[in-house]
Amino acid sequence: MLSLSKRADYALLALSHLAVTQAEDPERLVNTKEIAEQYEIPGELLAKILQTLARGAIVASHPGPTGGYRLLRAPAAISISEVITVIDGPLSILQCSNGHGDDCKQFSRCTIRDPMAEIERRVKNLLQEITLEDVSAAAPVGDVGPLFGDFSRRSFAVGLTLG
Repeated sequence: MLSLSKRADYALLALSHLAVTQAEDPERLVNTKEIAEQYEIPGELLAKILQTLARGAIVASHPGPTGGYRLLRAPAAISISEVITVIDGPLSILQCSNGHGDDCKQFSRCTIRDPMAEIERRVKNLLQEITLEDVSAAAPVGDVGPLFGDFSRRSFAVGLTLG
C-alpha cells in the first residue's frame, strides 16, 4: 500500500502548525513541546524530524530557552513532495525505479515496469503540485472547494489512463 511514513505524517502536522502560527503572528517561534503536545507526537522523535527539516532548508531552528522553529518560506512555496523527500528520501513505487533494478530477477522481462513508472511519475507530479498551504489549516476555509474539485477530476489508481 502506498502511504506516508509516520515521520512524514508528523512532519506535515508540525509544518501545518507552523504555517497556522505564522499566519497569525509572523514573528512567533514555536517550540517542539508545543507541537508535540498539540498532536500527541513523541517529543524526541519530533525534535529529530524538525532537525531534519532544518537541514532540508524547510524550517529555521532558533536555539535557546525562548527559541523554536519557523518556516523559511511561505506555505504556498513548500510542496508536499519536498517534505516527503527531505524526511523519507525520493518516492518510488517499485524497487527498480530507485536504482535497484539489478537486484530483480524479473527486470529483463518485466511487463509492469513502464506502466508503474508512469503511475509513479503522475503521483510525484501531483505531490509536487500540492503545497503545505493546500493541506494546512492556514488555507482559507472558503478556498478548499476549488482544490478538491481539481483533485476529483484527476484519475487515480484503477482509473489511471496510461499512454
